[in-house]
Amino acid sequence: MPDFSFEDAARKEGYAVVVGIDEAGRGPWAGPVVAGAVILDPQNLSTVLRLGLDDSKKLTPAKRQALFEELQGEVLVAVGEATVAEIDEHNILGATMLAMARAVKALGVFPDMALVDGNQEPDLLCPVRTIVKGDSKSLSIAAASIAAKVTRDRIMTRLAEVFPGYGWETNAGYGTPEHQEALERRGVTSQHRRSFKPIRKIIEAQNMGTQDIGG
Repeated sequence: MPDFSFEDAARKEGYAVVVGIDEAGRGPWAGPVVAGAVILDPQNLSTVLRLGLDDSKKLTPAKRQALFEELQGEVLVAVGEATVAEIDEHNILGATMLAMARAVKALGVFPDMALVDGNQEPDLLCPVRTIVKGDSKSLSIAAASIAAKVTRDRIMTRLAEVFPGYGWETNAGYGTPEHQEALERRGVTSQHRRSFKPIRKIIEAQNMGTQDIGG
């Protein structure tokens, strides 16, 4: 279970304001990538959050939603996103780093230290400490993972209303059989990541089919 070990270590080094950062949506074939940035107050953290925060992937949607609502009332929480166009332009890693920087900027507070899930450092105006599987080790990163995941799921649910039939309200844009079948029937939308190999192959196949017909 995550705790405040990394945050405490950073504060002992003189970094008073510590932010946890994580992302959601690096793997899906559609939709933006979203990052969360959270600053927790260890002295005033509710028991619900202290005992409930964890890697968002380990939690049910209902549990994530409840914890996200609990976060709103007690701590500094912000999210940032990078669009599909930015993913295609910068690649998914570059877009993720962009979303993380935007999330920190949206906090309206300048942190002294950032704890980031993974092994890649976003370009921030403060020291960064990366932690592999940080969302299962640091409470701040766990909180950020929940903020990012809940926010992105909501975005994908709204996009599912605009682009029905792909199942984004349940598969969040991942390449599930339902999503793949819809791509074959309905084609590629403006919210699909054209730089991703599965989508690129579909576009190439469609273009080849058009050429065959024209020829």
